[in-house]
Amino acid sequence: MQNFVYRNPTEILFGRGMISEIATRVPAGAPALFAYGGGSIKRNGVYDRVKAALKSHRVVEFGGIEANPLYETCLTAVDVVKRERVGFVLAVGGGSVLDAAKFIAAAACFTGADPWDILRTNGSVVKAALPVGTVLTLPATGSEANGNSVISRRATREKLHFTSNHSFPVFSVLDPETTFTLPAKQVRNGVVDAFAHVMEQYMTCPADAPLQDRLAESVLHTLVEVGPMTLAEPRNYEARASFMWSATLALNTLIGCGVPQDWATHMIGHELTAFYGLDHAETLAIVMLGVWQHKLAQKRAKLEQYGRRVWNVTSAEAAIAKTEAFFNSINMPTRLQACNISSEDAAAKVSARFAERKAAFGEHGDIGADAAAAILRLRA
Repeated sequence: MQNFVYRNPTEILFGRGMISEIATRVPAGAPALFAYGGGSIKRNGVYDRVKAALKSHRVVEFGGIEANPLYETCLTAVDVVKRERVGFVLAVGGGSVLDAAKFIAAAACFTGADPWDILRTNGSVVKAALPVGTVLTLPATGSEANGNSVISRRATREKLHFTSNHSFPVFSVLDPETTFTLPAKQVRNGVVDAFAHVMEQYMTCPADAPLQDRLAESVLHTLVEVGPMTLAEPRNYEARASFMWSATLALNTLIGCGVPQDWATHMIGHELTAFYGLDHAETLAIVMLGVWQHKLAQKRAKLEQYGRRVWNVTSAEAAIAKTEAFFNSINMPTRLQACNISSEDAAAKVSARFAERKAAFGEHGDIGADAAAAILRLRA
């Protein structure tokens, strides 16, 4: 296992009724920006519960954050933050709202000429950010307990990410009851998103890290067990709680400590979203299996371990097949043709974008433009 420093400053407030706890955690000295998405929180009662908790606070609302949060929308929010002298950002919603809040909080403190540099440099230029708190209503991204953010730019059809220690939420509320009314598609997406997050940190090469492997496998086992259950029984609190906590642990930086990581699936997937508008989780389900197929020789040892421990199969090929069958069982497409996308068109566009940026990912840094094209062709 490699050397590492583990730091996660986020306070997790987990369980029924925990939204009320934000009253003592959102500072009252300056206005708070209450950021949310398309209005589902008004239909499921979360909006009213947040407003009740903040009845003694000055609150500035900012709604309309997109499912793939747009840079242009975030800059509008930054203008509001500066005009209203906001001192705290509260994100209420799924990972997209949380990601937007992190970018807004960083951009509001950014002193450079172009806030896009925050994303272009993967956050290296972030020196400060407003504090962010979150109320999570859609388990998926793990954004409630990490410093990551992914933002799309409409004008250039780009989707980039940044990471910063300044962007960890100071607290996050996880109440499983807020997920009861989610559409099945969003729950399905959340299961696959969390699954892929684990795999980006696990499905690499042996690293003499047995505890990290077992931690990752425990999250995978739980998602396989409770994912279908929470789709079939939307108001099963215990299943929703296990799903919600699994999604947080999948990307709160713990299971990635001291082990090689891949992230090629995400980087290729981001381009599919940018070019074709696919849901993030849909891109992961399609691309991840292709990455494994393309890198079968390098990943065989871990694929076989995963197959034995999670699916009770012995070969790498069987482990890939079991994973695809699991995704299909929860109605997740795993082929580009199922989304009416030409694999050749996707390969050309994504490989050109990789070549333009001289991008290379994977645990060995060898998944560049040509490899990205080959991976997408495998998922026709």
